[in-house]
Amino acid sequence: MKLQQLNEHCYVFTGAVNIGYCTRDGKGLLIDTGLDDSSIKKVEKILNQKGFPLDYCIITHAHTDHFGGASYLQKKLEIPLFAPSLEKSILEHPILEPIYLFNGAKPIGELRNKFLEGQAVNIDYEINTGNNTIGPFAFQAIHLPGHSYAQVGILIEDILYAADSYFGEDVLKKHIIPFIVDADQTISSLEKLFELKCKGAVPGHGEFEELFYHTVKQNISLHNERLHTLLSLVNESGAGVSFENLSKNFLNIHGVFAKNIGQWLLFRTSITAYLTSLERKKLIQFILKDNELMIVSA
Repeated sequence: MKLQQLNEHCYVFTGAVNIGYCTRDGKGLLIDTGLDDSSIKKVEKILNQKGFPLDYCIITHAHTDHFGGASYLQKKLEIPLFAPSLEKSILEHPILEPIYLFNGAKPIGELRNKFLEGQAVNIDYEINTGNNTIGPFAFQAIHLPGHSYAQVGILIEDILYAADSYFGEDVLKKHIIPFIVDADQTISSLEKLFELKCKGAVPGHGEFEELFYHTVKQNISLHNERLHTLLSLVNESGAGVSFENLSKNFLNIHGVFAKNIGQWLLFRTSITAYLTSLERKKLIQFILKDNELMIVSA
């Protein structure tokens, strides 16, 4: 983990998950915390070495790789936590993520891990979309749903901390099928990024870029390609295809082979999000046939 300075007030702790940091008037603000106590302890060590303050923390969304270190901040350092309202519910009850991934049933033990269920925290203050102030920090919270239900990006001091509204180019190539819960909202949020005026952006995963619009376009292109591929598979099936076979074929085409049940469920959620988009556009239909969920051309 390294601390990269972006401008006079803004920094980013780079790593598998980027963690934002801003300092002004003797106060310090974190944006997300990384996966676990180990991540946030590294942040704390670097800040202490540089004599930088730490007073507040914003959680952009309730995925464990972005809030797993928040419990340490709250319990050990007594740092107040800020988050959007809907994300707050999951942050305070993190078992909700493995529950919704497991179709609402009580999740099996394999899903109760630090990658899918972080340590619960109490959110001290909710942040609303639009202009906000925390101590000396004035910023804009931008509603960027799609990857999660109420994710926000933070635009502060001309830097956009974009959370997982988009992914860096190398990350797209690595993960192939990004996790999303709503394809239409994902693309809408990506298009919203073109409207923002700032001097650079930090994705949750990937490198800081001053000219990040090309990377955003790559994200949009990827999602449109995934939608097109799924629609083609359904249309080619003739009488329709079961959800399970469609998912398997889609993953196989892209050379994706889940390593465990949790990863497979994450892929399944993204596939469902793409199919739901196609259904909204009346390009496909979900039907039940012989107790099997089928996808057919509309």
